[in-house]
Amino acid sequence: LKISGKYSGDKDMLPFYYYDIFLGDRFIGRISMRIGSNFHSYYNGNIGYEIEEIFRGNNFAFKACKLVLPITKAHGMNEIILTCDEDNVASYKTIEKLGGELIEITKPPKNYFAYKDNMKKQKIYKLSL
Repeated sequence: LKISGKYSGDKDMLPFYYYDIFLGDRFIGRISMRIGSNFHSYYNGNIGYEIEEIFRGNNFAFKACKLVLPITKAHGMNEIILTCDEDNVASYKTIEKLGGELIEITKPPKNYFAYKDNMKKQKIYKLSL
């Protein structure tokens, strides 16, 4: 992982770190880690990741998550929220492999900052650290 950005947060978005994921010297994706919790992070989660399509299926998202979890602990977090679209099988398998416990499957409310009318239901997990 190589840190590629930091954001101090605002009234809706938590502070977060952005990392690029590399395999050797080849860029293969990104992961973000949001610090803290608020109304919006329940639907957005504390960690978000994306792996380039040709590299999917190799557990790179899982491995990147394992690398950022100690940072969440260093920020005093004892648990985090992880979310994904209800039909994103690869993502929810990653979350479950990390030890995430399903809290609920729900459509985010209209006052969620990233709400869209056609938004899919989200699987919301808690991961104790």
